[in-house]
Amino acid sequence: MSPPAFASATADDPSSIAEGVPALPTTRSAAPAKDATFAAIGLALLSTVFFAMGDVTAKVLTDTLPAIEVTWLRYGVFCLVVVPAVFVARGARAMHTPRLRLQIIRAFAVAGSSVLFILGLGHLQVAEATAINFISPIFITALSIPLLGEKVGIRRWTAAAVGFLGVMLVVQPGGSAFQMAALLPIGAALSWAVAAIATRLMSSERPETTLVWSAVVGLIALTAFVPVHWRTPTAGEIGLAVLMGGFSTMGHWLIILAYRKAAASTIAPFSYVQLLFAGLLGFGVFGTVPGAMTLVGGAVIAASGLYTAHRERIRAREARLAAAEVRRP
Repeated sequence: MSPPAFASATADDPSSIAEGVPALPTTRSAAPAKDATFAAIGLALLSTVFFAMGDVTAKVLTDTLPAIEVTWLRYGVFCLVVVPAVFVARGARAMHTPRLRLQIIRAFAVAGSSVLFILGLGHLQVAEATAINFISPIFITALSIPLLGEKVGIRRWTAAAVGFLGVMLVVQPGGSAFQMAALLPIGAALSWAVAAIATRLMSSERPETTLVWSAVVGLIALTAFVPVHWRTPTAGEIGLAVLMGGFSTMGHWLIILAYRKAAASTIAPFSYVQLLFAGLLGFGVFGTVPGAMTLVGGAVIAASGLYTAHRERIRAREARLAAAEVRRP
């Protein structure tokens, strides 16, 4: 699961998140080299393959294990790989934060988003759950007004309305194909939006600090609930869990590398390719074919998100020009 990066950061603030993993910030005085941009796009596209494989593996596990346990296993593998690496690189100071409350809020929101999304995977096709989850920019647009004090113009609201229409096409409320489970990835998108807003409110934090707090607090929170729903996994399920966590971690690592090479506004639109891989892998593993409305709705949601990314790029450019005018003697 990896909602669009621009949903959690401004177009030129690469400290964005991908399921709890912020991309490392990169400061540029000039446009990135063309070769670096192409490399970044390639890394971003490859990351969507790993994210989709992680989601497909999670869906396989939900057939036999509770969703909260599947999420806990994913977090466990992620923490075992990433947290030691961060501590080796940054030491104990990686945990230092002056924004502890926001870090905890963000960690709970990311963990909640993961649980709700994996719950949805237990009832929906991977492509359906992925498409619905990509509506997070709508919620972020709405929340940014009261929580960030942003002014949202008619163009961004129109893009949000178009995205909502796409979700209605996928969910089909009132129709025979409607499932209450479709509300789960919607809830996941809303929870993700809360995490994105928290990320913006503490944009001065080092990304590796946010990474460690989200991973550790999320794992602790899930550990508190897992015993209630625990089912001892088999050796095969543990193997799948390691694969799931490995796929997710690799996806995060690739997207971090991508953000080091190009701006968020350049990378973000390519996250929608995950919809394609989710459909292909869902067919290959489960033999499921996304319905026509899922395909059309997914395309509408992607178009809405791409336009939102375009507007974010324009707003960032205008902000840079305004700042340059202020600094000019």
